[in-house]
Amino acid sequence: METCGTSCGKAAYSFLFEYDTPRIVLIRSRKVGLMNRLVQLAILGYVIGWVFVWQKGYQETDSVVSSVTTKVKGVAVTNTSQLGLRIWDVADYVIPPQGENSVFIMTNVIITLNQTQGRCPELPDKTTRCQSDADCEEGYSGIHSNGVQTGRCVVYNPAEPANKTKTCEVFAWCPVEDDEKVPQPAFLKGAENFTLLVKNNIWYPKFNFTKRNILPNISKMYLKNCTYHAVTDSFCPIFRLGDMVEAARNNFQEMAVEGGVMGLQIKWNCDLDKPASRCVPKYTFRRIDNKDSAHTVSPGYNFRFAKYYKNADGEDSRTLIKAYGIRFDIMVFGKAGKFNIIPTMINIGSGLALFGVATVLCDIIVLYCMKKKYYYREKKYKYVEDY
Repeated sequence: METCGTSCGKAAYSFLFEYDTPRIVLIRSRKVGLMNRLVQLAILGYVIGWVFVWQKGYQETDSVVSSVTTKVKGVAVTNTSQLGLRIWDVADYVIPPQGENSVFIMTNVIITLNQTQGRCPELPDKTTRCQSDADCEEGYSGIHSNGVQTGRCVVYNPAEPANKTKTCEVFAWCPVEDDEKVPQPAFLKGAENFTLLVKNNIWYPKFNFTKRNILPNISKMYLKNCTYHAVTDSFCPIFRLGDMVEAARNNFQEMAVEGGVMGLQIKWNCDLDKPASRCVPKYTFRRIDNKDSAHTVSPGYNFRFAKYYKNADGEDSRTLIKAYGIRFDIMVFGKAGKFNIIPTMINIGSGLALFGVATVLCDIIVLYCMKKKYYYREKKYKYVEDY
């Protein structure tokens, strides 16, 4: 019986004192020959079709550097019992006036007018309802409180005698905001007709190539009258808000109630071996906050801000605004390519090396899968002893 030491010794002897060299064997077999050519043809198709034609493996590439500025236009009219007849323009509904690669457009609002600092009843809920002063803790302020409790229990709405609800009194900006009911339909439902001008400048540093999405053939007169359309006018940089939301397969009026986040994607894929006029942007639209019926907790997009005033007596007051709206994020991406000999030679060398796969595959089939495998092995390998 052969021991481990003996087998290990033979293996070491073979490793040190035996040498193998390739031997070329010509096998006249239609099956093997056809299979070999098919594999080589597939590799050749991959190298030429995928690497060089589709992926442009002969080019050096660079990623885009970009800057974006925006401008919104449009007016809306509202007529409510609280505010009366009012016109809303860009200064009212674009917050802040300038953003970094994004713009927020207010579409719905809850306004609390003439707030002053003082004492008033807190909004009723399970933590603020009370029966007596003993239920209210002086100095207490909850996470969702509008102010600090004074320790008194007061009637929530004295103007309605039938309403006996009592809540803890708070020191806060009074009257406190009631945001339980979001206005429906949206307060600025006409916002779907507002337009957004996007000015995008790009730069490919490696090739020192610059361009912008307002193409050289666009005139001032054309820019004043055009609106983007994917089929009829795909290079106009002015977008109607309703069209963008619709292109993302959403309903603008539904989205305007509680707000959301939209993505405007600008793709610059440029082949700089071709004329620069063929390097043009491609626009796509997508809703990013991805609201669906299965996830209805804390939907949309909103925030609060206030406008402060001081009367003749020096008393401060404010108008509190809870703004719902759509934030448009402008995302620019892409790459440019240009012929370079180095990636060309690297991909040619890689392609030639792949042809060895055909030989390996055919050897496996011939030596291990075919009926005459022992015969082929005998012809493939020749053992020579050193006498």
